[in-house]
Amino acid sequence: MGELAELAERVALIDACVEPIARGPVDVTDPDWVRTMREGPHPLDEAGIRPEAEAALREVLSRYEEGDDGVRADLRALLERCRWFGWATTLPLEPTPQGFRRRLLEMSVEDQGLDTRDMMVALNDLCGQAMDAGVDIRPLLLDVAGLSSDVDKYGMGSTRHILLRAAGREPNGLW
Repeated sequence: MGELAELAERVALIDACVEPIARGPVDVTDPDWVRTMREGPHPLDEAGIRPEAEAALREVLSRYEEGDDGVRADLRALLERCRWFGWATTLPLEPTPQGFRRRLLEMSVEDQGLDTRDMMVALNDLCGQAMDAGVDIRPLLLDVAGLSSDVDKYGMGSTRHILLRAAGREPNGLW
């Protein structure tokens, strides 16, 4: 079995562990349901798999960054199939150029996830955090845009287009 296939198996296993948590019931009639969700355990901690999930994501990002267009397309397809892995797994944000670049790589491999609007809000927030930290995010946006998909999945532009649009604004961001 190839290394990419082994990684895909690990991601699928993590995805299967967090899916029941992601699909679990939420009592929206409870007036404190949002606070309860925020204050509850993170899904990876609830499943007891945070170290494994973060290690798998680091490997996904490394392969995504180093791979060719075919490898990147395969990894985007993997995260599209394993949506709960992407929903639950992210790495801590380090307020450095490398930390912001890594978060942009996460957005790129997730390729808008389930909703372009959520990705755009997260991107705009990330650009604001980078500016607050004194990081010039424009070159990072341009760099990661070059690795990103050019497929317009939901009619709001491709991930590449969205990143390029954010890089072209002053200050950087979508709005």
